[in-house]
Amino acid sequence: GAMASGFGISGKQGRCYPVWMDFSECMSKAEDPRACTELRDDYLECLHHRKEIARLNAIRRQERQNTKGNPPAAAAHSAAPHR
Repeated sequence: GAMASGFGISGKQGRCYPVWMDFSECMSKAEDPRACTELRDDYLECLHHRKEIARLNAIRRQERQNTKGNPPAAAAHSAAPHR
């Protein structure tokens, strides 16, 4: 996805890209993925500041979908068309 490519919407290299590369390199060499947990946390922390709101919105959206309890067909049927 766009996240792993390291390029933001503007097309410039993302500020978290170097952190991602460190983590990615660690994962490619590590026999135990847990060895890279700290780098992964650094990367997520870097993303977190910019994407916290989007992440929270996604969580809320997911919670709303879960609480509805409608099967997807019924939900799609009752939903207004997107324009």
